[in-house]
Amino acid sequence: MTRLSVEILAADTVEPITSAGHTQLGIAVLAGIAVIVLLITQFKLHAFLALTIGSLALGAFAGAPLDKAIASFTTGLGTTVAGVGVLIALGAILGKMLADSGGADQIVDTILARAGGRSMPWAMVLIASVIGLPLFFEVGVVLLIPVVLMVAKRGNYSLMRIGIPALAGLSVMHGLVPPHPGPLVAIDAVGANLGVTLALGVLIAVPTVVVAGPLFSRVAARWVDVPAPDRMIPQRPSEDLEKRPGFGATLATILLPVVLMLSKALVDIVVDDPEHTVQRVCDVVGSPLIALLTAVLVGIFTLLRPAGFAKDRISGLVEKGLAPIAGILLIVGAGGGFKQTLIDCGVGQMVLDISKDWSIPALLLAWLIAVVIRLATGSATVATISAAGLVAPLAADMSTTHTALLVLAIGAGSLFFSHVNDAGFWLVKEYFGLTVGQNIKTWSVMETIISVVAGGLVLLLSLVI
Repeated sequence: MTRLSVEILAADTVEPITSAGHTQLGIAVLAGIAVIVLLITQFKLHAFLALTIGSLALGAFAGAPLDKAIASFTTGLGTTVAGVGVLIALGAILGKMLADSGGADQIVDTILARAGGRSMPWAMVLIASVIGLPLFFEVGVVLLIPVVLMVAKRGNYSLMRIGIPALAGLSVMHGLVPPHPGPLVAIDAVGANLGVTLALGVLIAVPTVVVAGPLFSRVAARWVDVPAPDRMIPQRPSEDLEKRPGFGATLATILLPVVLMLSKALVDIVVDDPEHTVQRVCDVVGSPLIALLTAVLVGIFTLLRPAGFAKDRISGLVEKGLAPIAGILLIVGAGGGFKQTLIDCGVGQMVLDISKDWSIPALLLAWLIAVVIRLATGSATVATISAAGLVAPLAADMSTTHTALLVLAIGAGSLFFSHVNDAGFWLVKEYFGLTVGQNIKTWSVMETIISVVAGGLVLLLSLVI
C-alpha cells in the first residue's frame, strides 16, 4: 500500500469534526449535493466553485465549525492534487504529443487501410480504445470526429454505425481505465491497487465496448439514420506535417505505461516478496508516475523527433498540453476536498453503519450512488469523486480485487445516461448534427448500456474472484 493510501485510510479513522447524528448528517449530505447540483445546472457555475461552495455547505448543515470545514476541504484538495495531479499532467502531455505529431492519425489510417465493409465498426472501436488510453474524453472526441465523419461519408456508411463504436471506445476508457482522472481519484480515495484495477478495468472494458459499440450501433443506425454533416469536417492535425511517426513506434509509446503498470501488478502477485530485487525494480518502474513519465520521455524520440519537431517546438507543445487541464485539475482537487469533508464529518462511517442493515451489496450501492450523482450533476468526474468519498469506508475490509472492483463499480455508475446537463452530450450533438431527441436515442442510450453492462460485469466478477 502506498504512503498516500495509508494517509487516506488514516484520515477515515480520525474523530469527526461534528457530533451530528445520522439523520442530520443524511440531511447535510443531501443538502450539500443539492447545492452543487443547483449551482452547476441552474446557475451554470463552474464545477470547481460549485464543489467548493457545496463542501462548505455540507459542513455547515452538519453543524461543523466553519474553520474545521475549511481545513477539511483544503486538506482533501491538497492530498488529491498531490496524488493524481502530476499523473493527469503527464497524461495530458502524452495525449498532446500523440495528437500534434500525427501519431494518432497514423494509427487511424493504418487500421482503416486494412478494414472495410462489415469490419469498419470494429476497426473504429479498436482505434478509439487504443487512442483513448492516454487522451481525455473531450480531446479524443475532437481528434476522432474528423475520422468518423470522413469514413462515414467516403464509405457511404450510416453515421451512427461508425460514430457509436468510436464514442463507446472513448467513453469506456474514460470511465474505467487509469490514467484517466476519474478512476485515478477513485483508486486514491479507496486505497485500491492501481495495477489490479487497471487489469480488471481492461478485462471489463473489452466486452462492455463490444456490446455498447459495434453491436448497439446496428440498432442506433436504424433508430437514427442521418448522413455525416459536411460543415463539421475539420482539418486533421497531421495535414500540416511533412512526415509523421511510424505505426509500430506510436502504438508502443501509447501502450508503454499500461504494460509497465500491469507488469508491476503481475510481479506483485507472482513474486509477493517486497525485498526481492525484481519486485523492488518493478514497484518503481511500474508506479504510475514513472510509467507515464517514461512514456512522455520516450515519446519525444518516437513521436516528436520523427515528425520533425525541433527542441523549442517540443517545449511549446508541452506548455500547450498543460494549459487545458487547469480546469480539470481544479475540479478534481475540489472533488477531493468535498470527499474529505464527507469523511471528516463522519458521513463515510454513517454509510458504513446504515449499509450493515441493508441486504444490498457494497458494489451495487457504490454503482447506485454514482448513478444518482451523475444524473444530477451531469459530470462523470464529479460523480466518481463524490461516490468514492461516500463509500470509501466500505473498502476497509475488502480484498485487493474487491477494492479494485469497487472503483470500477463507481466508474461504471458515473457514465449512466448522459443528458442535457452534461457537456459531452452537447459536444456529440453538435459534431454529429443531431437533434436533442436523436442524441438521447443514440449517445445517451449508449452511455446507459456501458454503465449497466460494466456494472453487471463487476458484480459477476465479484462472485468468482
